[in-house]
Amino acid sequence: MAQVFVTNFNRNFTGVSATAAGVTRAHLSRYDLALVGHPLPGCPAPITRTAATRASRTPPADAPVSIWHVRRNPEMRAALWARDALRLPIRIVFTSAAQRRHSTFPRWLISRMDAVIATTEAAAAYVPNVHAVVPHGVDCATFTPASNRAAAWAATGFPGRRGIATIGRIRPEKGTDRFVETMIRLLPDHPDTTALVIGRAGGKHESFLSDLKARIAQAGLTDRILFPGEVAAPDLPAIMRGLSAVAQLPRYEGYGMAPLEGMASGVPFVATDAGYYRSFSDNGRAGLIITDDSPSSAAEAFDALLRDADRHAAMSRAARQLAETRFSIETEADGIAHVYETLRHG
Repeated sequence: MAQVFVTNFNRNFTGVSATAAGVTRAHLSRYDLALVGHPLPGCPAPITRTAATRASRTPPADAPVSIWHVRRNPEMRAALWARDALRLPIRIVFTSAAQRRHSTFPRWLISRMDAVIATTEAAAAYVPNVHAVVPHGVDCATFTPASNRAAAWAATGFPGRRGIATIGRIRPEKGTDRFVETMIRLLPDHPDTTALVIGRAGGKHESFLSDLKARIAQAGLTDRILFPGEVAAPDLPAIMRGLSAVAQLPRYEGYGMAPLEGMASGVPFVATDAGYYRSFSDNGRAGLIITDDSPSSAAEAFDALLRDADRHAAMSRAARQLAETRFSIETEADGIAHVYETLRHG
C-alpha cells in the first residue's frame, strides 16, 4: 500500500502545482507514493480520488497510517471525508503559503489538519497547528545555468540579444501592469533587450490584458514586450537559462517560485518586497528588492544591473550558489519528510 498520497485536483499547472511536483519527484526514492487527481510533470501517472480512498483502507506495512498531503480547499475536503467520515487510517498534511488571514471556511478546514507546514515564518502566523516551517525549494538539476547565455537566449527564438521576463498569471495582484510600465521606461535605453510576460489572463482579466497591450502599442513597443502565453513546464527551464534577469513585481505574493527558478538558472532578479523574495535576495547578492514599488525604481534597478557586466556575473554566481545550498528541492523534501515521519510513527 502507498505510504503517501499527494493530491492535485487542479487541472491547470500553477505555482502550487510546480511545488507539489518538485517535492513529489524528490520523494519517489523515499516513499511508495501515489499522485491523486491530475498529472504533474515527472511524477507517476495519477490515480483517481476513489482509487486513493480504496487504497487507504489498509495502512502500509511499516506504519499504522498513510499520509495524505493536500494543498487546496477541495483537497482538504476530500481528505477530511476519507479520515473522518470513512474512518480511514490516514493523517493529513496541509502546506500553507498565504501571508494573510484565510477566509472562514478555509480556516475551519485548516484547523482540522493533522499537521500544517508553513512555507515562511510570516505564513506560519496565520494558521494553527504548524509542525514546521519549510521553504519551497527548486530543482537545481532541472533549472541550470547556461554555459553561454547569449546562445541560450538565441535558441529561444525570441528577438533581441537578451531577455527579461515576468512569470505568472496576468492580473493586477501579480503586478503585470507594473512590469509593463517598468519595461516601457527601460527598453528605449536598451535596444537589444526583449521583455516577456509569461502566463495567461483568466476570463475576468482579459480586459486588463487588453489595456496592457494598448499601453504597449501606444509606447511603440509591441515588438519588444511580448506575451507568449503559458509555457509548458518542460519548456520553461530553457527559456529561464537564456534570460538576463527575472522580474516579479506583485502587490501580493504568498511565496513566489519564479525568482528561485531564475536563481537556479544563474539569473538574478528584481522584485517588490513581497513573498519570500527578500530572503532569496540575500541582501542583494542574488536579487534586488525595490521598496517603493514604483516602475521608475524598478527600471533604475534593471538599468544598473544590465549596465554592469561584472556585477551581473557576480550576482548570477551567487544566485546559483544560494539556490543549491539554501533553497534546493532536496532541502524542502527533507523538511517535509520529517513531518511525515512524525505523523506516521508518532
